[in-house]
Amino acid sequence: MKVTVAGVEKKYPEGLTIKQLIELEQVETPQYVTVSVNDTFAERESFESYILKDGDVIEFLYFMGGGR
Repeated sequence: MKVTVAGVEKKYPEGLTIKQLIELEQVETPQYVTVSVNDTFAERESFESYILKDGDVIEFLYFMGGGR
């Protein structure tokens, strides 16, 4: 299947979960990453069971705090 990860189209096997994608993409500090699939935030609790589909668009997001 083909999915777009951070703006780059990539091929992965069918049945890939968000958790597996995070591992394959070697996402830094995965405990702090938020994942968007087709512009919808995925619940962290679903990462192990959420199966990606052909054509999905995935973004890894980090929310930073700061300022005064």
